[in-house]
Amino acid sequence: MSSRSSMVLRPTRRHFLHGSALLAGSSLFAMPHIARAAAPFTLKPLPYADNALAPVISADTIGFHYGKHHAGYLAAVNKALESDDLRSQAMADIIKATATNPTKAGLFNAIAQVWNHDFYWDSLHPKGGGKPTGRIAERINASFGDYDKFKAAFTAAALGQFGSGWAWLCAEGDKLTIRRTANADTPVYVAGVKPLLTIDVWEHAYYLDYQNRRADYVAAVIDKLLHWEFAEKNLG
Repeated sequence: MSSRSSMVLRPTRRHFLHGSALLAGSSLFAMPHIARAAAPFTLKPLPYADNALAPVISADTIGFHYGKHHAGYLAAVNKALESDDLRSQAMADIIKATATNPTKAGLFNAIAQVWNHDFYWDSLHPKGGGKPTGRIAERINASFGDYDKFKAAFTAAALGQFGSGWAWLCAEGDKLTIRRTANADTPVYVAGVKPLLTIDVWEHAYYLDYQNRRADYVAAVIDKLLHWEFAEKNLG
């Protein structure tokens, strides 16, 4: 046998890489495609620029509140729903389904906070505040006596909520009412109650701008930012 015929051909690195590419491209060795379900909810855009509510609410506060807290609640919702049969339902329906279920408390807290924040951003407007007009003004006068009495009651609810929570203007039948809820709780799942406006009184809503002066924040929101057109639209 000649020396040439007895040579052992050793694969080079080039041969190895070429062969690996061929194997990777073959159907036999191709990695299976793993389908990932799309997250059921996406972060709702703000209805205005992040500096549009200044100086009542600064762009820095919006950046943390919307970009960190609100977005964080949404991420928690989508994570919790990855393997949950509720993932195909609407947000308000999931809130109703989890509100009184202690085994779903984590999901309820996260998704109620997302809904509350979506509603809060819409409750504010750069050219809002002051006395409303039209049908919502008529309902306020009929329910509270006049605007000043409404303002006093709404302010008391926002300041009287111990710790974190929300103050709400709601419609219950033909009457307007004021409610307050703690932490993530929300009136959206309560039968016969229709939220019209809300004020967030969690500290992250105002601390960068007002520190511990919740009263100043609440007064400024009511006087300069409440979106009365949104409230009237919610009356239906």
